[in-house]
Amino acid sequence: MIPSIVAVSCSAEHSFSKPNRPSITLVAGLGVADDAHAGQFVKHRYLVRRDPTQPNLRQVHLIQQELFASLAEQGHVVETGQLGENVTTRGLDLLALPTGTILRLGADAVIELTGLRNPCAQIEEFQDGLMSLLRFRDSEGNVVRTAGVMGVVLVGGDVRPGDPIEVQTPPQPHQPLSYIVDSHKPLRTPGSNADSRQ
Repeated sequence: MIPSIVAVSCSAEHSFSKPNRPSITLVAGLGVADDAHAGQFVKHRYLVRRDPTQPNLRQVHLIQQELFASLAEQGHVVETGQLGENVTTRGLDLLALPTGTILRLGADAVIELTGLRNPCAQIEEFQDGLMSLLRFRDSEGNVVRTAGVMGVVLVGGDVRPGDPIEVQTPPQPHQPLSYIVDSHKPLRTPGSNADSRQ
């Protein structure tokens, strides 16, 4: 199966869920146009209170549709956009990709994966019992997060359902995606060599 986009979503408000849209526009260095989480600096309200000068490593939120199928088997019906993602994918194991993976979405847009989404208490308010399926400990005691991945926009462009996704992993050794703790690290900026992947 060729990796592709199932749905795109955005909201200008800091709402938990985001309505599906016919298309969204990614803006280099900022995120999704007209979305509450777009911006050069962090927009997550908790992180803004801690330090509003942190660079925004959470400009775009992606979730694989396969997660929704798994949740449905466990009694939780979740539709695209309801967990707040901007891009819902199919045919791509997002959680298995390394940090720094480059994804081309559609004809023009390019993002770089920066880390995992950390599920928050709003998920439990959305559906009772859902949090334990999206953040839990494995048999070795490690915290597992399955609520999608975050990225930054390197090259802007319009993204629509049905668009293909191209994947380029970084050179070895790979670092697995992890929860973004310290956002004070340099970002690859628009105009860098990643932007040449047209």
